[in-house]
Amino acid sequence: MSIDDSNSSGAMVPQGDSPADGLAGDLSGALGGLDLGSLLGAAQSMQAQMLEAQEELASTVVEGQAGGGVVRIEVTGGMEFRSVHIDPAAVDPDDPTLLEDLVLAALHEAVGEVNRLQAGASPLGGLDLGGLFGGA
Repeated sequence: MSIDDSNSSGAMVPQGDSPADGLAGDLSGALGGLDLGSLLGAAQSMQAQMLEAQEELASTVVEGQAGGGVVRIEVTGGMEFRSVHIDPAAVDPDDPTLLEDLVLAALHEAVGEVNRLQAGASPLGGLDLGGLFGGA
């Protein structure tokens, strides 16, 4: 290690040591010897897995139905509504509130399906942390 006395503050600065090197050593000691490289690698792996799961979820299409299927609504896991299908038999000009209720019920079911998909796509489900925390 050499000393560089030419920095603008006039302080002597060791060459080859960065503040980050010292911080990493301090953190490693404070965390009981936890390998920060492994932690960073696991975090990057988890992020990649989460992005992949989000993409898969966003492209998955589910359907909500009401009235025995006379009203059907398709939506993706990313909450993009794709289509609404209404059987002509569901259209009663004398009772528009029935159709409104059927559409609302189908929307609720479709959103419930998306919520179930999202709950099943836990970002930690099946994640291999590689024994990061000392587990087998």
